[in-house]
Amino acid sequence: MAELLTDRTAVVTGGASGIGRGIALSLADHGADVVVADVTQTPSTPDTTPTVDAIGERTDARAVYVDCDVREPSDVEAAVGKAAEFGGIDVMVNNAGVAQAVEFLDSTVEDYHAMIDVHLRGTYLGCREAARAMLAGDGGSIINVSSTAADRGFDAPGAAFYAAAKGGIQSMTYALGEMLGPEIRVNAIKPGYTADTGLDAEKGTDEQRRDRAAETALERLGVPDDVGAAAVFLASDLSSYVTSESLLVDGGWVHTGGP
Repeated sequence: MAELLTDRTAVVTGGASGIGRGIALSLADHGADVVVADVTQTPSTPDTTPTVDAIGERTDARAVYVDCDVREPSDVEAAVGKAAEFGGIDVMVNNAGVAQAVEFLDSTVEDYHAMIDVHLRGTYLGCREAARAMLAGDGGSIINVSSTAADRGFDAPGAAFYAAAKGGIQSMTYALGEMLGPEIRVNAIKPGYTADTGLDAEKGTDEQRRDRAAETALERLGVPDDVGAAAVFLASDLSSYVTSESLLVDGGWVHTGGP
């Protein structure tokens, strides 16, 4: 299983919890050394084992944590630079994100920036710093975590800003694939509702989970490992002819179900 990403180093922002944790663990399962870049080491889920420790327990990969606020250029630069300890960055996963349940008509400019700055600014900085390092080396793969919200609007507090940010990530991904090729491939993953994340634990109810699962073609919710598997594909040579693409990991929800 380790052959796919052996001798490669990945940086995963927001890698302490949820989808980011699933991605970091999946990359390590397939042989990648991982820099976990986040504002905390403690997962916001029932299993509070830090991602770095979990990687050490279940794989032979090396892992290190670095404190990183993706809104800060110096933090992102330091996270990418940390990969030098393992030979330099090969894979960048821009996953860090936040959720904010604010009603649109009651929202403020500060609410807007709280969402846009983490998602879109953070992804921009991650892409920029990773690309600089990759172009100075042997190239690599950049994976941006967007969302089904980039394709479909939905009515919920905070949805307008979230959809705007995720749509921007998708469009930036397409543009960067053209700008940075052929040395660097740039792709996006668009997860649907994903269980076993901090957002799911905070916002989801059993009824909502059942209803959403029933709307998917596969009749179940996604879990972080599902998104992690997609990241392994996009990080590895299996996707060597794939760039400027966005991969839905939603059980078919966007195209076959949902209100």
